[in-house]
Amino acid sequence: MAGSTTPLDRLSEAGVAVWLDDLSRERLRTGNLADLVAHHHVVGVTTNPTIFASALAKGDAYDAQLAELRGSTDVDGAVFAITTDDVREAADVLRATYDATGGQDGRVSIEVDPRLARDTQATIDSARALWSTVDRPNVFIKIPATKEGLPAIAQALADGISVNVTLIFSLERYRAVLDAFLDGLERAKAAGHDLAPIASVASFFVSRVDTAIDPELDALGTDEAAALRGKAAIANARLAYGVYTEVTGSDRWAALAAAGAHPQRPLWASTGVKDPAYPDTMYVHELVVAGTVNTMPQATLDAVEDHGRITGDTVTGTQEESQRVIDALAGLGISIDEVTEKLEVEGLAKFEKSWSELLDTVRSGLDRVAE
Repeated sequence: MAGSTTPLDRLSEAGVAVWLDDLSRERLRTGNLADLVAHHHVVGVTTNPTIFASALAKGDAYDAQLAELRGSTDVDGAVFAITTDDVREAADVLRATYDATGGQDGRVSIEVDPRLARDTQATIDSARALWSTVDRPNVFIKIPATKEGLPAIAQALADGISVNVTLIFSLERYRAVLDAFLDGLERAKAAGHDLAPIASVASFFVSRVDTAIDPELDALGTDEAAALRGKAAIANARLAYGVYTEVTGSDRWAALAAAGAHPQRPLWASTGVKDPAYPDTMYVHELVVAGTVNTMPQATLDAVEDHGRITGDTVTGTQEESQRVIDALAGLGISIDEVTEKLEVEGLAKFEKSWSELLDTVRSGLDRVAE
């Protein structure tokens, strides 16, 4: 592309929003996040319990706040205060991006307590509390795409709360997420909300699909199986984009768009490569298509900037090829539906474990500053 100088330039020019999958108070205090926004095309930030647990376990950036919180709240309250403060500050760093893009980017995500993922009303209550406490228009409340989460997603959107739907692995669940999105906006419209500021992304997880399926292919030990290694995740994501285009081409969506609504963009999550045999930018350069988001851990962002092979759209026109991959896996006895169902269960368990680690880290921090 004329005038491009870096792979991140080309990725942005191709219509992919570059988001960072990480946040810490150190990034905020040192100006690192502001630098990534100013010079490295980062236009959004996602967080999760694992990221916060890691941030709190390193250094002393949170000690002053831990000292203030000690004695005035319990551990859950301290976690709530710390994480909402970080997200609020990050939202302020990205506010100019939010304004410049008409609210499409410049967003920072914070997740509801994953222990609530099977409780619809508790998830709704948590989403409302996070939204009002962060109190920034450019925040996203992350809600897991469990069956119980779907009505919570619709209700949050109906309330005018912007939502990042997370932990999506299967096409069937993604269709349900898109339906919840449309339902929420229709209810928001009926309630008199301005639809333009209400934003949403759907976080479709990528690399974990290959991490689950590749060992099954290896166990088969055939040439046919070997040829499918590293193909399932990208095929699944590309088929998800096909679902997205179906829905955004519907009359139901057209009515909402006419009322000022913006589409729920697909967000490619879990884009760090787990298998060193694969190119470290694979889940970025194989999923380039306009109107999407790719949220990357720092290592992946650095790899793309250094040597990413961004050559334009790599998704449009791949539906038949992608379906052939899924069909070939089925022919070998590997069900993508069974794999993705298991991944959702495992994903929730991982987030709950990270949340427990986050609580333990804060508890230890509160004890430490008291000594």
